Amino acid sequence: MLNDFKAFIARGNVLDLAIGVIIGAAFGKIVTTFTEGIVMPFVGLVTGGMDFKTKFWDLSGKLGAGATAAQIDEAVKSGSPLVRYGQLISDIITFLIVALVMFMLAKWAMAYFTRLAAETPPPPQEALLGEIRDILKAK
Repeated sequence: MLNDFKAFIARGNVLDLAIGVIIGAAFGKIVTTFTEGIVMPFVGLVTGGMDFKTKFWDLSGKLGAGATAAQIDEAVKSGSPLVRYGQLISDIITFLIVALVMFMLAKWAMAYFTRLAAETPPPPQEALLGEIRDILKAK
């Protein structure tokens, strides 16, 4: 079992996965900052200054409609039942931005690898087999 584990680690997949997770977490932080610091203020401007983080339904009736983000965070920490639909809207926008960027990266990578494969000459065996095929077709 120890040898199997060593082989698993030596393949490099674990390291690739770890790197992907770390980069993904850092990228998620960038997207969250981008969404909260750049996108949502414009959305608030279009919607008349609405701050989505302060949009909620208080199922306990303890918070008023004009509660601040700090009061909402405190109520959540204390266990008050809040339906934070504004936070959901913000998270959906963040997800859509991440999905769009990942789609664009995947599309770019696929085009790059396709172009790279087209530029790579075939191995000598393949070229030789092609010549043999052409000679046989000519006969």
